[in-house]
Parts: sequence; C-alpha cells; structure tokens
Amino acid sequence: MTPPSKPDMVNSPGHYTAEGSIECIEAIEAQLTTDEFRGFLKGNIAKYVWRERNKGGQEDLRKAQWYLKHLVKYDAIQEVCEALGPSAPNVRYDH
Repeated sequence: MTPPSKPDMVNSPGHYTAEGSIECIEAIEAQLTTDEFRGFLKGNIAKYVWRERNKGGQEDLRKAQWYLKHLVKYDAIQEVCEALGPSAPNVRYDH
C-alpha cells in the first residue's frame, strides 16, 4: 500500500486556498498596486530567509525561493505590459 502523500507546504499549501479556487496570493495581488505587490513578495523573501535557522529550516528557504521566483516572473510580465503600453491586456501571472 502506498503511504498518503504529504501536502506540499511550499507550492500549494491547502490553507491558503479559499473554497479550492482562489489562492490567497491572488486576492492579495488584486488588492495591491504593482509596487505594493512587489514589496509584499520582497517582504516574504526577507521573512523566510531571516527565520530559516530558528524556525523552518530548509522549508523556509524553499518558501523564500518560491517568492523570489514569483517576483522575477512578475517583473518580467510587468516589463512586457509596459512595452505594449495602453493596449496591453490586464495580465495577471499564473501562480
């Protein structure tokens, strides 16, 4: 018998999804300006790196990496939207 799989607490923790459809980070992004959302991502990177030795260890480093990856992706999408100008569609990145 295969043991039950352990929840992925870095990429898709169940407690951050409302009713199985909207992730918390998507709701946060929708409420913030571009600069505010970048600050949110950067703050989480700093938080997880800061506490890694005293709380979450490798899992916290993976969480910091997750936020950094998403910051890089978010910035790339913003650059494309700026290059397209006012004709750019309202693009949100896929988490």
